[in-house]
Amino acid sequence: MEDVLKRLLDTETRAEAIITAAEAERKRLIDAAMEEARGNEARFQAETAGRRQPIMQEAEDRAGQLVADLTRKFEARQRALREQADRNETEAIAAALATLLDPEA
Repeated sequence: MEDVLKRLLDTETRAEAIITAAEAERKRLIDAAMEEARGNEARFQAETAGRRQPIMQEAEDRAGQLVADLTRKFEARQRALREQADRNETEAIAAALATLLDPEA
């Protein structure tokens, strides 16, 4: 009977050692997987920034071109309005002079 108990205790001790080793291996695997996931996340973030940069540069270039086009159009319109105002002023002065010089006309 003592022999059986001793074998059971030895078996239990070995089982506990196996369980402890399995838990340690499980923890090691989880830690390794988490570290790999963190590394993958960091690489993904770095790659995302790298992919985003050319897109942002293109958007900025397009925005700059649009601003330049709108500025050109605004300046052209402003010149046209100034020329029209000058013509209207000239015509108004001529009409006023004509009225002053010949009030009956």
